[in-house]
Amino acid sequence: MKVILNKDLSPLGEEGDVKDVAKGYARNYLFPRGIALPYTPRMIKLIEERRAEIEARKEQKRLDARGLKEKLDALEITITMPAGANGRLYGAVTNQTVADELVKSGFQIERKRIELAGNGFKSVGKYKATIKLYENQSAEITIIIAAQEIKTESAPSKPAPRRGRRDDNRRDAASAGAGYNTSVQKENAAVEEEAPAETPSEQ
Repeated sequence: MKVILNKDLSPLGEEGDVKDVAKGYARNYLFPRGIALPYTPRMIKLIEERRAEIEARKEQKRLDARGLKEKLDALEITITMPAGANGRLYGAVTNQTVADELVKSGFQIERKRIELAGNGFKSVGKYKATIKLYENQSAEITIIIAAQEIKTESAPSKPAPRRGRRDDNRRDAASAGAGYNTSVQKENAAVEEEAPAETPSEQ
């Protein structure tokens, strides 16, 4: 069915445009929200009475788009991303990434208005992105993707292997045996020193 847009609605159209839409879409969404009006003689007359006002708003949008285009064409943004030694990114720069960076530069641009070649950039380098503005106007910004330095930490030294209980028992037993042998040797030496020297038996 035909409707007359009462407000701008991207990507359907702008205020004052006549569009063909599904009946359910018109009755359940457009009409209740005041976005569109039924295409009737009364509504057509109402829109025509507002035509000069609508065209004045459109002209202001054109002027705003020209001014924005000049600023964006001169804009260069740098995006730092983790990358491998070959320059391949651990991820990708998408239109949402660019939209977030534009916000930091003071530009509120809808993600869907930003076009990237190949739907995203996956390597470090210098690129161009196209931003759709009003009507057939568009801007082109420069994007530099730089590799983020990744710090690597040295691996911690491995602790010495812990001896098992069996090894500890063997070590303790060996130490005890060595101590016992040493004590016996000392006692034997003392006995030999105290014993009188043997005299030859008398004939």
